[in-house]
Amino acid sequence: MPARTDRTTDPELLAALLLARRGQAYFSRALNELRTSELGAPSLVPGWLRRHVVAHVGLNARALTRLTQWAATGVETPMYASPEERDAEIELGATLPARALRNLSAHAAVHLDVEWRDLADDAWHAQVRTAQGRVVPASETVWMRTREVWIHAVDLDHGASFRHFPPELVDLLLADVVRVWGSRQDAPPEARTALGAAGGAGLRALDRVPAPGGPVTVRGRAADLARWATGRGGAHLLTTADGSPVPEPPRWL
Repeated sequence: MPARTDRTTDPELLAALLLARRGQAYFSRALNELRTSELGAPSLVPGWLRRHVVAHVGLNARALTRLTQWAATGVETPMYASPEERDAEIELGATLPARALRNLSAHAAVHLDVEWRDLADDAWHAQVRTAQGRVVPASETVWMRTREVWIHAVDLDHGASFRHFPPELVDLLLADVVRVWGSRQDAPPEARTALGAAGGAGLRALDRVPAPGGPVTVRGRAADLARWATGRGGAHLLTTADGSPVPEPPRWL
């Protein structure tokens, strides 16, 4: 019996799916390298243990599966009933025995991938609503999952790094950050952040980033810039020619 493949033939969507699947493999590998005793250690997400990260990533796959089912059937199926339900679900998931927690992560990821594989071309364009209330095509679930698995692999704090990310992923993350910062209703007028080259291979600059002393330009390797812009620290970055300290970035998600 021949292997089943994605129903879509859209080359851009297939490339996006590949990046998401590579990210899932990266996260799963990082998780599998953790011993059971290490799951209770702090993660890089403030207030979360590694257990919380694993539970969140598994439950995120379930939530995105609800959106793909919405797209396939036309029956509205929100990601979560409420933000409070989402938070409570993560807290409960973090208390699962290690084997159950690992199974949640693995099985939810497979279920989401099967939903993606079987989604018809027209369903990818169906409108669904994210947990933040944005109305997007179902194809957006692929990017939503991509950033979750790659970044939260780093949050497990066990050797994963933004410097391991494919260059196209780093560029997508930086573009997403710029888009979100610019769309914020509470963003000051001067916060029209721009992304550009910074004078060398692999270098980027985020210009006019809001900071307490006024807008700054943050420069550095693209991977390090993506790490800082997504709230994971600013090592190896410069803000200005005089080497001013890197400020805290504006909120991303």
